Amino acid sequence: MRTPFRLDFVLVQAVIAGALSFAHLHDIAYAAGQDGWKAWAYPVSVDLLLVAAWRRLRTGQTPRLAWSWFLVALVASLGANVATAGFLDLDQPPAWLRFLVAGWPALAFLGGTLLAHAPGADEQPEPVPAVEIERDGPADPQSVDTATVREEPAPVPELPPAVAVPGALLAQARKIADSHRATTGEQIDADTLSARLRVPAPMAAAIASQLA
Repeated sequence: MRTPFRLDFVLVQAVIAGALSFAHLHDIAYAAGQDGWKAWAYPVSVDLLLVAAWRRLRTGQTPRLAWSWFLVALVASLGANVATAGFLDLDQPPAWLRFLVAGWPALAFLGGTLLAHAPGADEQPEPVPAVEIERDGPADPQSVDTATVREEPAPVPELPPAVAVPGALLAQARKIADSHRATTGEQIDADTLSARLRVPAPMAAAIASQLA
């Protein structure tokens, strides 16, 4: 599918204005004694400096530097447009015009170099490595106390006192445990032993521990 051609009048206007300004800068340079390719290089130099400064302004980098050189290039362009409108006799240009045209290459080179090598907003300084400072004195007492408390072992729970088991009761419990093992094939537990002997759970647990 072909895309329909749309005429951008703003772009056309920009091309026409750029061509006229380019021609005026060429005429000024030629009138000031710059002939051949040098006369065509002057408008290129002015426009490139203007674009470089405008790019700096759009990106928000070094605004003072960008504005300064943008105004310099803009004055050079506007001055050439006004000078070719009959305000100056281009057949006999004044000495100051020759002076400005002859000094423009050095000025444009300086501006382009500063705009090209100025630090941008996206350039971040290198991080400075952290330096550990050794202290001769003790550390913070509060932190030492906290570390000491954390390293202390947890308290061991106290075991209940041992329950004395009579020998006759232990012998009876052993018979019940043997019978239970022979019937079920498993070791008798404290709850079953407590029910068979009809004794409290602590005593049954003490008997079971001795039978194990």
